[in-house]
Formats: sequence, structure tokens, C-alpha cells
Amino acid sequence: MAEVVVLGAGLGGTILAYELTSVLRREDRLTVIGQGSRYHFVPSNPWVAVGWRKRADIEIDLSSTMQRKQIRLLPQGARRVVPEESRVEMEDGTSVAYDYLVIATGPDLAFDEIPGLGPDAFTQSICHVDHAERAHSAFEAFCKSPGPVVIGAVQGASCFGPAYEFAYILDTELRKRRIRDQVPITFVTAEPYIGHLGLDGVGDTKGLMESEFRSRHIKWITNARIGKVEAGQMHVEELDESGAVRRQHDLPFGYSMLLPAFRGVPAVRGIEKLTNPRGFVLVDKHQRNPAYQNVFAVGVCVAIPPTGPTPVPVGVPKTGFMIESMATATVRNIGALLRGEPVRTQATWNAICLADFGDGGVAFVAQPQIPPRNVSWAAKGTWVHLAKVGFEKYFLRKMRTGESEPFYERFLLKQLNIAKLKAPVTDPS
Repeated sequence: MAEVVVLGAGLGGTILAYELTSVLRREDRLTVIGQGSRYHFVPSNPWVAVGWRKRADIEIDLSSTMQRKQIRLLPQGARRVVPEESRVEMEDGTSVAYDYLVIATGPDLAFDEIPGLGPDAFTQSICHVDHAERAHSAFEAFCKSPGPVVIGAVQGASCFGPAYEFAYILDTELRKRRIRDQVPITFVTAEPYIGHLGLDGVGDTKGLMESEFRSRHIKWITNARIGKVEAGQMHVEELDESGAVRRQHDLPFGYSMLLPAFRGVPAVRGIEKLTNPRGFVLVDKHQRNPAYQNVFAVGVCVAIPPTGPTPVPVGVPKTGFMIESMATATVRNIGALLRGEPVRTQATWNAICLADFGDGGVAFVAQPQIPPRNVSWAAKGTWVHLAKVGFEKYFLRKMRTGESEPFYERFLLKQLNIAKLKAPVTDPS
């Protein structure tokens, strides 16, 4: 009998757990450790923040589905991983032993690294449904007394797509309310250019995103380093290509949403040989930690170096299709180990994304996600918005039923109507 434990019940952890049930032996036990039992569809958070969705629309209770699939769900959360003893210390003081551990925690949100940043200070967030609900309440209050808006992603951020989405969606909603003319919008980002996305661009995302900003009268500041945020004012340094300060900006705002930098969660951060200095989990090409061979990791918690040097630190995003690829590779490798076979499967790390603009959107494909690439393509149109709405419904339905299938590959590739990419994983054998 083997004890297989998945730490994290978000996107990566949940789809991985569903897939694992197909490779476990009858005598093995699968446990998922989460912070609570409810899953919410993170890509819908920008819609929640402007009132286009309610929490109940994008949230499901995993308890019944996991019980039906004979997965033990522990909702009390983890305090610390102890890899040298192959166990996880839980928040309630108990411990869970494992033969194989998959870390799929997602990130810790580093709001504290910039004074005044975050929903407990002066800016909003859409990283969690709790934050998105608070952002919506603040937005409704803002609309009664409109003024300047600042949206973007801070230095060290590795998730840029939702910031762009929120800027466009907010613009769309303000126009619907007939108050857009009272709201100057500035996009502030650590990226060296608009459309970089932490990926050094995909296709002509630079041209597409800049064109969209110009048509919507959204100004932007790139190579931006935020010093601090105060009530109604943000202090921003704009750097040149050498890293020297080119210009100081003191931006007034009545409403602001900034994505923070990510770091590893406290349960793993600071564990020598398991994580890097930011707390992200170190893995090899098989998603396995080099030092602790019975520990795997998938998703945002995985350590990936940046695509190249930039004046302001910019991280690499882990997109849904990429996370799905990591999950599938990990499942196949654990299945092999349970049967005494060597690990062989590698994730392909491709990216397929739909960025919603409220009344349109941009789709892009990067194969692989990190350049140089075999495929680098981007296009925009109203069909992207419709495709994302469709994917939301499709994904939530599959999560409720517990089906173990490659969600992104089956749905998004059909929506994009392009030649099929490689399978989500590769097996060199």
C-alpha cells in the first residue's frame, strides 16, 4: 500500500488528484490537503470584481466529488512539510505521512513587500475570490464618485494576463455605466514592454495590447517599480534599460488593482534543497525534486527562471495548459514508480490562453511557453470572450463531476480551431 498525498486543492492539485485515481492500485490511498473544501475558478475573478459574476457562480464544494472518487479530503490545511521524514504537519497539530507527495499549493501573495499594497491596505486584488468580492464592493463605491484608476502588476510579479484583462473589463463596464469619460486609466507594469506577459511576448502581443490600450485611451508605464502606496496616491519609479531611474511618477487614484509578486507558501518556504530562495519548489524534467525523490510539484509553486534579464524583475507565469501538462506528467510518473518502473514522462510546458477584454479578447499559443518556440501565435476578436465564457462553464462542470481528462487540450484547441499541439506530455521511450 502506498500513501499518496497532494498538498493543495486548487487548479493543479484537483485535476491531478482526479487523474491519479486512474493509476493508483486498489490498495493505495490518495489524500488531498486543502485550505477548506471549496474550489473557485480563478480566471473568473475579474468578472466577480465588476459584478458580472457572483461567488456562487464560480465556486464548488469538492467534498462530495472527492468522496465519490474515494479521495480523502483534509480541509484543515498544512503547517509545514517535513520532507526528511516524509510527512506533512497539519494546522490542527496532526501529521499526515506519505510515500509520495505532490506539492500543488499555488503561491503566497507577497503584498507585504510593498508598503500600502493589497486589499488590507490601499489597493485591490483579484488573486482570490475573497479579494475579488472586496474589489467589487470598492468598485461600486468608486462609481458613485469616479476619478483616476491605476491597474497593473508590481515588480517581481509573474502573473500579468489578469491585470490586462481587468483593465479592459473595467473599461468595458465603465462605458456601460456611461462614466468612462470621468475615469482616466493608467496601466503600471514591471514588464519591459506592453504585452511581454513574463514570456517575452507571444506572437504580436506587444502590438495587439498597445493597440487595444490606445483605442481605449488607457495610458501605460512600463519598467515600473512601485515604491509605496498611500491613500489615493501611488509612488512609481520608471526605469530605463540600464536600470537607472528615468522618471518619478506620483499617480493619484480613486481605485486601484495591482497584482503582487508571488513566493512559496509558508509550508514549504525556507526548506533547504526543496525550494529556492523565493520558496518555489525545485523540480527536474520529470516534475520531481532532485533532493527528495518522493516529492513532486506542479503549478505556480514550481521554480522557473525568468526568460531573460529585465530592468525590473519579471517572473514567468504558469498558465492553465502548462499546469495541466505538469499534472499529467506527474500522474504518469507516480504510476510508474508504484509499479517499480522508472519515471520517463516530461511535461511539454505549452501555453494556450484566452485573455478576456469584456467585449472581445486576445488568444495566444506558445509552444513551448518559454522561448525559443516552435509555435508563437496570437489573435484577437469577440470570439475570444465567448470562448472564455464557454470554457468557464465547461471547466466547472467537469470539476463538479470529477472527470479526469485534459480540460484545456480538449476544449481550448477546438475553440481556437488550430492544428493540434503535441500531447500534454512526452515520453522519450
